[in-house]
Amino acid sequence: MAAKQDGRRGKRRQFTDELKAGAVRRVLDEDKTVAQVARDLDLTPSALGGWVKQARADRSKGGKAGLTTEERAELAGLRKELRLVKMERDILGKAVAFFAKENA
Repeated sequence: MAAKQDGRRGKRRQFTDELKAGAVRRVLDEDKTVAQVARDLDLTPSALGGWVKQARADRSKGGKAGLTTEERAELAGLRKELRLVKMERDILGKAVAFFAKENA
């Protein structure tokens, strides 16, 4: 991304997962270079190169049932949420038992 004349960078662009996946697929599956695909899609080669590097790492790991980085992050978040919900359930169960004894 080129710097503006006053030295500030432009607004950071956001890309959809579909665009990223399509660009990476063109590099990895269609044997095109990062530079070619970046030029075709008006991307910076460094951004596309990072996506390709991450995709290669995801493909080569193959562990954890072949999960992608995003899927691993989501799984970690869901596990954290599950721990919290279980803790809340246990606290509520103890509170119910406490108040049941008190009222008996």
